[in-house]
Order: sequence, then C-alpha cells, then structure tokens
Amino acid sequence: MIKLRTYVFMDSLQPQLAAYMATVSQGFLPVPGDACLWIEVSPGMAVHRLTDMALKATRVRLAQQVVERAYGSMVIHQRDQSDVREAGRVLLSRLGARQEDRETCRVAWQETIRGITPDHSVLINRQNRRGSMILPGESLFILETEPAGYVVYAANQAEKAASITLIDVRAVGAFGRLTLSGSEADVDEAAEAALAAVRHPAGI
Repeated sequence: MIKLRTYVFMDSLQPQLAAYMATVSQGFLPVPGDACLWIEVSPGMAVHRLTDMALKATRVRLAQQVVERAYGSMVIHQRDQSDVREAGRVLLSRLGARQEDRETCRVAWQETIRGITPDHSVLINRQNRRGSMILPGESLFILETEPAGYVVYAANQAEKAASITLIDVRAVGAFGRLTLSGSEADVDEAAEAALAAVRHPAGI
C-alpha cells in the first residue's frame, strides 16, 4: 500500500526558491512562475510508478526524484497550472486517495534569532552552499517540519510575503528544514506566512 505523506501545489514558484531548486535538480530545471507539485510517498520505491503516471498523462516536466528506502519524493512542474493540477488529479485517482489523505504537517521546531553574530553567520554560510548567504546583524528564522516536503511550500509562501533571503530549503528525508534571513520586520512577516502555509497547505 502506498502512503501519501506530502502533497502540496504551488501556483507560482518564487524566484529564489526556483533558483534554489535548480541547484539540486537532476531533471528539468524549474523557472520562476512555474506551477509546481511536490509529492512524497512511502515506501520510497513507489515514486517511480507515480512519476511514470504523471509524465504519461500530462505535459509536466520532472525536476527531481529522490528515492530512499522509507520515503520517495517527486517534483513536477509546468508553466501552465492546468497541466500540474491534472497530473495531481491523475495521481490521486490512481492511488485511490484524496489530498486530504496526506499526512498532517507537524512543526517540529521554529525559532527566530535576532541580530545574528558574525561567527554564527560564517558557520551557517559554510554549511549551506546551495542558497544565499546570511549577513551579520540580520535576523534568522528556522523551521523544521514533518513530513519534509511541506517545508518547500512554506519557503514559497514566505518569499511571497516579504523581502527575505532563502539560505537553505531541505525537503528530503524524515524532516524538512527551512532557513531564511533578512531585516527583523521582514523575517517576522515571512515566518508568519511560513507557519500559516504549513497549517493550511495548498492542494489541487
């Protein structure tokens, strides 16, 4: 039996998130403005079946596919939202599932740190080489979610809401992790948007 862990639809990828996804993508690179669907299932090997269904049924492109023993995730995208939505409907129908069957997102950790020190910022920047850099004096917001995939939707909504910098978006594995920075006011606004996103994630 295939268990639906994460199912989130993004109507328009924001510029930073699209660029970040492109740094880790092994498939067709997404661009800002693309609609995107992120699906995570268990067991991991089942993601191959879902990928095959989505690509044969619509014009979506495969940006990423990660296959682990416990979990598997796939990311499909297309400029036309209707293609992505249709792919989602096809997958749910073939699984005999509804998007409401996805696991509820749990916030495992959230924290805002004000006025980050130079030593701290340097260490974060050395650890995370796929996103942008955090500068000393900026505020830092970190979010950890379970399942992992929901953190991508949180990142997209945070970028929509405020002028922030995406430092790290890790959405594979048992937990998802989001790190972003900016001015105190912008980080507070982005954090509020990110938390609202994981409480009420979008579907098709």
